[in-house]
Amino acid sequence: MRFGGILVNDVWQELYKTVQSRKESHQEGSYTSYLFEKGIDKILKKCGEECSEVIIAAKNGDNAETVLEISDMLYHLTVLMVNQGISLEDVETELEKRSKKTGNLKTFHQVDKNS
Repeated sequence: MRFGGILVNDVWQELYKTVQSRKESHQEGSYTSYLFEKGIDKILKKCGEECSEVIIAAKNGDNAETVLEISDMLYHLTVLMVNQGISLEDVETELEKRSKKTGNLKTFHQVDKNS
């Protein structure tokens, strides 16, 4: 997908490489290095916070704010991926598998509350 002449995948690959380099060698003043120093609990807390902020911005109908929060969430998910040793290719492979699925709407169990 192109965005302003840049492949979106290229942007995410560059982000991934930058995050990976911060994990491999601490850089003073780097927020990413700080997250790795604090560990998985801090990284997961930030992922959760950003997810909540996406939900609130979307609920409020503020697309500009939603884009900002989605970007924050993707960044923190990238930090999580690097921390856990999950590659972009791992995610891409799963998304490709899912894109080939059709008719996979789950049926939900109906509960009769009057019984």
